[in-house]
Amino acid sequence: MTSLTGPRLAAAGIDAVALKPTEVDVSRAVDLDVDTFAIDYEGADHVPAPEAVERLSDHAEVRVTTPIRADGYDPLDDASAVERLPARAKRVLVAGHSAYLSDDEVNRAVAPRLRAAADATDDPWVGTEGIERLALAVGGTQYELLSRTTARDVRTLRTAGFEGDIAVYAPLVLSASEDAVLDAVGDYAARRAPVRKALPEGAPTDSRATGRARDVLAQAVRDYALVGSVETVAERTERLHDLGVDAVVGYPARGLDPFLP
Repeated sequence: MTSLTGPRLAAAGIDAVALKPTEVDVSRAVDLDVDTFAIDYEGADHVPAPEAVERLSDHAEVRVTTPIRADGYDPLDDASAVERLPARAKRVLVAGHSAYLSDDEVNRAVAPRLRAAADATDDPWVGTEGIERLALAVGGTQYELLSRTTARDVRTLRTAGFEGDIAVYAPLVLSASEDAVLDAVGDYAARRAPVRKALPEGAPTDSRATGRARDVLAQAVRDYALVGSVETVAERTERLHDLGVDAVVGYPARGLDPFLP
């Protein structure tokens, strides 16, 4: 099992690590040698305690994802959860995935809330998924998901004169085993619309995939995730940095254990 601690993480070109509280104990991330942690939002019941966020802040910059339509994070109504964040915690502003929002929250207007949250936030990252134009309009670091169009999209932004920061989020699997990669991120890649359309109906999306399904997934995991050896991932992240990406954020798709000594 390859360790990502120390110089290996830097060698892979990973600038920050994304943490999913439903999958990992975020407090264990203190042993990762990175400059930034980004804590994902997976529902109100899974938000780390302020004390845990504060401890992480002793080791690196911490950014907490805050869905601007959700109760507790809504800048036009109930922002009580934001008020409980440690002073050192910075924010990632997102519209919020519908899976983690109530019907009422999903129907709240995004544009005025995003603007209000950005105006009230120091140095925000702004999640672009589904709201690309709104995110660009409010400024801040544009926080995008890695996709097969990322290179083109970043190049277009830079050519158009966008001088702000760009961060790219991607699942990360350091393994040369295609089976291991498919088990870790095959389902994630299969949820992307172009991949979903290309896959045979009912085909497995993990290491059980065969034939055309496996061929589609083998390419898709490379389009939507950072997979392979440290050297392979480093080549990909170097290209991203060369294009104008300021921060590559890796989500450890197999948990934190492969990252720890």
